[in-house]
Formats: sequence, C-alpha cells, structure tokens
Amino acid sequence: MSATPLADQLRPLLARLWDAPPAGEIAQRARLLLLDTLGCAIAGAGAAEVASLARAMMAGRVGTLRLPGFADALDVPAAASLLATAACWDEACEGLARAHGRPGLHTVPAVVALGLARGATLGQALAALVAGYEVAGRLGEVLRIAPGMHVDGTFGVHGAAVAAARLLGLGAEAALDAVRTAACTASASLYLPIRRGSVTRNLYAGQAAERGIAAAQAVAAGIAPPEDALEESARVALGLDPAAMRLAPPEVPLIAEGYLKPYAAVRHAHYPAAAAIAWRQRPGADPARIAAVRVETYSEAVTYAGNRAPAAPITAQFSLSWATAHALLRGDLGPGSSRPEALADPAIRALERRVDVAPDPVRDASGRRGATLVLRLDDGREERIAADSVPGDPGRPMTEAEARAKFLAYAAPAIGAAEAARLAEAMCGAPQATPLAALLPQPPR
Repeated sequence: MSATPLADQLRPLLARLWDAPPAGEIAQRARLLLLDTLGCAIAGAGAAEVASLARAMMAGRVGTLRLPGFADALDVPAAASLLATAACWDEACEGLARAHGRPGLHTVPAVVALGLARGATLGQALAALVAGYEVAGRLGEVLRIAPGMHVDGTFGVHGAAVAAARLLGLGAEAALDAVRTAACTASASLYLPIRRGSVTRNLYAGQAAERGIAAAQAVAAGIAPPEDALEESARVALGLDPAAMRLAPPEVPLIAEGYLKPYAAVRHAHYPAAAAIAWRQRPGADPARIAAVRVETYSEAVTYAGNRAPAAPITAQFSLSWATAHALLRGDLGPGSSRPEALADPAIRALERRVDVAPDPVRDASGRRGATLVLRLDDGREERIAADSVPGDPGRPMTEAEARAKFLAYAAPAIGAAEAARLAEAMCGAPQATPLAALLPQPPR
C-alpha cells in the first residue's frame, strides 16, 4: 500500500524533529510549557478527588515515581494519567489556538512520567515534548471535533505517542507508527460532563497520555499498525475527509504560537475577564453600581462557554457570564474563582444573573478573538471596555517572569515557597544535560 497523504506530510516533520534538538527560543518555550503544566498539576493534585483517584489507581500496584504535589509513589501509567488530570483541574493550563485544544496537556505528562522512569535528561525531555507538541498541534488543526464533543482526549493522544516514541529511543518512522496505533483507538470525548457539572472531563487527557505511551510501547514491541489508520480514524470517528487535510509546514514551530493562560478558565472566558479587570482599574469604578452587563464576543466562545448559573466548578470554568461576574467583583480569575467557596458567594451569583452574552458579528467577520463589555450603571449611564488580546495571544507571549509568577502562585501553597522557587529556577535555567530526576528528586530505589 502506498504512503497515505497524512503520512507523507508527517514524515518530513518527524525527520526534522529527530534531527534537530530544540534550541534557543523553542527550547525556552518548551521549558516554560513544562513549568506551567507542572504548576497547574501541583495545584490540582490537592483536590480530594485527585488524591482518591491516585489511591484507587495504585491499589495492588508498585510505584517508583514521585511527583511534586502527590503524596504517594506512582508507576508510569498512573503518573501520566494523574498529571494530566490534575493539570486541567482548575482549567488553567496551556493551549494552541489553531488546534482549538491543548497539545501540551497531553504531551507533558507522558514526557515527565516516562522520562523519569527511563532516566532522561532535561534536554531529552524537552526534545520529546517539542516533538509531541508539533505533531499533535498539526493534527489538532485538521482533526476538528464534531458538535457535542470535547477536544481533550482526542488529537492530543498523538503528542503523547510521539513523545513516548522519542523517549523509548525509537526512530522517526516508528514514531509515525505510534501515531497510527493511537489512531486505532481514537476517543470521541463528550462535552456533556461540563454541562452536567461532572469532572469526568478531567480524565480525558490523562487517559490519552496513557494510551499514547502504550501505543509507542506496542510499536517498540514489534506490533505494527495499519498504514491508513490515521486516515480511517478521521473518516470514521469524525466524519472528515483526510484527502483534504493539509498540515502546517514542517518548518513552522507551533510551540512558538502556543499560549500559557493568565487565568483559571477556558480561554474563551479570558477576554471578558481581562476587560472586567481593566474596568475595575478605572478611576471611580464601583462594581456595586453595575445594573447590567452585556458581553459581546465571538460566536465560538458563546457556543463553547455559554453555560449559565454554574452549579459545579467545571461548569463555572466554562462560563463567560461567571468569569465576567467574578472578575468584576473580585478583580481576578484565579483557581479559587471556580471552587465551592466562590460558587456559594451570593454577590457573584446575583451579578452573574445580570450578565447577558451575545455574539459579535464584527469579531466573527474578522476572525479575531476578543470581547467587549457594555456595563449599564445604576444611573443609566453605559460604559464600554474591550479586551482584544490577553497574555499568550500571538505577539504577546507570556514572559518567563510572568510564567514563574504564575507557577509560584499555583505551586507554593502545595509544596512550599522555597521548593516552588527552586523548581522554577531549575526548570528555567538548569543545563539540558541535567537528569530530569535531579529536577524532580526521586526516592532511593
């Protein structure tokens, strides 16, 4: 059978990734992505459900890996799964706009878990991370999910598979086989849990990380997948035409386009939240005088994050009206903005009921993200304020200082300020030859 179109496009990319380890800005972006994902995971690991899941997963199993924020030793599958689950607990981890999803969320856990188990250096971990991210990001752009699906657990599995192949010492062609193997069990993750207030959604990326590692291990064991598995998966699982798919050119580094989140909410909610925080900084701004709010934003945000009156943390994380109300009243949108204490706040509840959300045809026509708040005050006056970009958007990447500050804010409450500062310094500045285990100290075996 001749090579499939997607395979023809992935081969030069994989060859490039295998031949040229990340350096310069790309290596720095990978470091910050690794740091940010770990920070989100450390914060999420403190949730009672995550701790309980860790105990359940490790029942009858022997763990040798220690991860910051987690109480017990884990094995590779559990470490990968739990890192991803915890990292998305507060909805504060990264993303890639063109993929409409999070290649790093699926790839970083596989890199950390397998990298620790195999004694990888930081440089090897970064190379695996960049390889997985670049493949997953490209596939995410073309493997668009169907209505009613959630993107986590879908295309991201290919990032985990490629990263695992790199850490297992497989070649570029074997990495392509790992992608095909992962495609044979493609997931059709549901958006339903978010609407219903169920944290089941938080399991998707973890399960994908596990499956990606298993796919690479299967290839290493000599189990060969069908050559057209990726194309068949696109047709059967998503109803897409793979012959029409064109991946981003190999020389375009997608990791340079990826964003880190300043706020703990779905990316769509960042724009009204940023506008609300900016309004609070105006002289004389008084949230108590707000009679009504209209959020005008692009239609995808309204569709994906239009949940009202959230009764559960995960629904609040996907609610434009909640993000707006919380940011207007509290001046921030951190991890606490979707936790039970915030959800029980009558003042935020009352304001959220006065927030209207509407699509903005001008933004839709331009294809640009952003949001405008129209605030009607108790004297009848209207004030408008727009946010057309937030940190992480193209041309406005989060700086190392900003990434470190976010990491400390998320990780320090769980592991202590001194250890959080040490870990941030190590991830940002340690030589690439440093063993990953030296950055994340492991117990004696």
